[in-house]
Amino acid sequence: MQNRNDAAMAFLAARRSHPPKLLAEPAPDRDEVMRLLTLAARAPDHGKLEPWRFLVLTRPVLDRLTPILHRAVLDAGQDEATADKAASALSSPLIVGVIHSPVESPKVPEWEQVLSAGAVCLGLVNAALASGWGASWLTGFAALNQDFATAHLGLEPGERVAGLIHIGSRGDAPPDRPRPDIEAKTRWLE
Repeated sequence: MQNRNDAAMAFLAARRSHPPKLLAEPAPDRDEVMRLLTLAARAPDHGKLEPWRFLVLTRPVLDRLTPILHRAVLDAGQDEATADKAASALSSPLIVGVIHSPVESPKVPEWEQVLSAGAVCLGLVNAALASGWGASWLTGFAALNQDFATAHLGLEPGERVAGLIHIGSRGDAPPDRPRPDIEAKTRWLE
């Protein structure tokens, strides 16, 4: 096969997310984040609509949002343990919000635009991992509660958080998780 990239294949075969609790300081600096975002933006994007944008949350912003998030979870009727868990999700050194920002298009349905935003999320995780950082893609209350996301993450009408990408220095290697049975998940039409 022409142009086979064995290093990329080995990376993809071994890649795994690093849970936020295993991420440590330092986080990538502004120039490194911009490089990672540039790589992530090389995602499928039918119609060249760019139906997504980035929101970089640095440690000072995350420190400010943590008690606000805790209070919002309690105000939503959840218990203290749930609020603690939701707030602890902001403990990463850096979080990049990938915001799905749909574009009106007669040719490209919104579903394809959602998939493009998801591809950007995975692209950012893979770019960070390939660059030597630890990273993972999560959502949680801060992303899924539209009122919180609008008030505190600055979402515009019609926007949603596609993912919160946690990035930091790698701590201990995360354990691998069971992988899907590809045979059982595959059907061939011949």
